[in-house]
Amino acid sequence: MAIKLVVGGFTLNIISAYAPQAGLDEEEKRRFWEDLEEVVGGISPTEKLFIGGDFNGHIGSTSGGYDDELGGFGFGVKNRSRVSLLDFAKAFGLVVANSSFPKREQHLVTFRSSAATTQINFLLLRKEDKGLCKDCKVVPSENFTT
Repeated sequence: MAIKLVVGGFTLNIISAYAPQAGLDEEEKRRFWEDLEEVVGGISPTEKLFIGGDFNGHIGSTSGGYDDELGGFGFGVKNRSRVSLLDFAKAFGLVVANSSFPKREQHLVTFRSSAATTQINFLLLRKEDKGLCKDCKVVPSENFTT
């Protein structure tokens, strides 16, 4: 889903993304990244861009060659999907905003079950707009209802 807003003289693009789960076939994952590339590629570089989503990727706590894309405060151990997410970020000049702030585990973990504790949800924005994000964390046990 994508929304374009004009706020205070800036054009702001907000994208909500949900990547295919780890168990799905590679073709479906490839199509997801191609579709997201098409949407992001159609946004003018002069416009602000925020992408929030469940990317089903574990970025881990070390940069591993992605120093410009990661802020150094990730969680856990990386997985294969990390490469797709960080290659996408690198290709479009994006940074993973919620890896830029030191947080306690409870403010990093975005999925918890009896079998796993992971960080799979991320906020991406253009590197030059990194200063617009003053803080980013998970709010544990928050339920929003109408």
